[in-house]
Amino acid sequence: MSEDYVLELEHIRKEYPGVVALKDVTLQLKRGEILALIGENGAGKSTLIKTCSGAVVPTSGKIKINGKEFSRMTPQLAAENGIAIIYQEFNNVAELSAAENLFLGRPIRKGIMIDKKAMEAEAEKAFAQLHIKIDPKTLMKDLTVGYQQMVEIAKAIQQNAQVLIMDEPSAPLTSSEVQSMFAVVELLRSKGVSIIYISHRLEEIFYLSDRIEVLRDGEYIKTLITKESNEDELIQLMVGREMTSKYPDRKPCIDKSKVVLELKNVCGNGDRNINLKMYAGEVLGLGGLVGAGRTELAEVLFGSKPKDSGQIIFNGREINPKSPREAIDLGIALVPEDRKRHGALLGTSIKHNINMPIYERISKASVINTKVERETAEKYEKEMQIKTPTLDQLVKNLSGGNQQKVILGKWLAADAQLIIFDEPTRGIDVGAKYEIYKLINSLVEQGRSVLMISSEMEELMGMSDRILVLAENEITGELSREEYNAEQIMRFASAAADKEETK
Repeated sequence: MSEDYVLELEHIRKEYPGVVALKDVTLQLKRGEILALIGENGAGKSTLIKTCSGAVVPTSGKIKINGKEFSRMTPQLAAENGIAIIYQEFNNVAELSAAENLFLGRPIRKGIMIDKKAMEAEAEKAFAQLHIKIDPKTLMKDLTVGYQQMVEIAKAIQQNAQVLIMDEPSAPLTSSEVQSMFAVVELLRSKGVSIIYISHRLEEIFYLSDRIEVLRDGEYIKTLITKESNEDELIQLMVGREMTSKYPDRKPCIDKSKVVLELKNVCGNGDRNINLKMYAGEVLGLGGLVGAGRTELAEVLFGSKPKDSGQIIFNGREINPKSPREAIDLGIALVPEDRKRHGALLGTSIKHNINMPIYERISKASVINTKVERETAEKYEKEMQIKTPTLDQLVKNLSGGNQQKVILGKWLAADAQLIIFDEPTRGIDVGAKYEIYKLINSLVEQGRSVLMISSEMEELMGMSDRILVLAENEITGELSREEYNAEQIMRFASAAADKEETK
């Protein structure tokens, strides 16, 4: 049976202190196929693929590559046996060229000297094989994220990878870069490379994969033939329950007598003449294409970037936050797009993260009231339904959805009245998305206001009470819930470009 498979993981179990990350998981990858690996955050996907690369040593189980059995793997053994992983965070050096990154750790030498010209020539061949145009001399920091990913793929193929594992490869890419990545994946399959493809985007799974393996809570659930399955079946298998709707119901709770936020001709951080009103209990959606100015506006409101002109009126008085600390003290919070870099202190505990904005309030003479600290953490752990064995657990060890809940918990502890979500469910699975949506609904039902930036059209329309659309740093349209229309949103999103074309 093994001869039909290039990679087999048999009865893999991985235990950490107090946590069983994988329980008796089996995976079989056929030669030249794309196997999608899906599951909610915390299902065990990352732990499983790390057993293939040697980054994680399983507590028990077997790994077979081309029929050869290993009780454990090391990074060197994985590379020697043709296994390569492309993680969400690329393993490159920004100050080196594309060619130098391609040969990182194994440079071509001429005597004792590194032969840059030879590396550039080989890199050019490698990129041409993938039908991509990258100048080998270009520094990695000057390449788009999409091209940086292509360098990682080329590096794997250059090292004769027969199994390529891709962990959320589309998460940082624009839509055009995603299409280029798809073309390269299809090309690799045609050359006989076997691919394990991990993604929360179910439309990608159905577009690319031959089979789908579902994990839930560290356990193997089922393997399906993609063309014989559907989205509803996958969601039910992933979350262990039937979800009748992607978006939870919310009672109308907007109080139009209370304007929480008003912007009058605000300019700054690239944005121009921004005018808007937000009400208590409202979810206001901000739509637009990548680079339209949505995150830029959030940064101005949160005080991380300066306002050049105009007025910001919050709860009836004009404000001009010059730092995030000022914004937090005023009652404004930001749940950023990149939660790992800007949203949480990953190397510290859940307890510390939740209390971070209020330590000054719960301390006397620099001594923290540990009783209040623990009670606060316990309150929001319960309220946010954070899945963790202990409040002392490091945030980096939590799933993406639970990390997002910790960030939200700290802002509730700080009593934020306006919460800005920048891509609230990016990199989060279907079931965890639903939990985040429920939390957003509970915020506005409490009378708080939510400004939600999202690149997912369906999410914008499913969660927002109104949608404002930005294009090239200006608001180009507004839609009430009764007017929602995907085509109209796209017309507003490309309005500035259309104006340029008609000049």
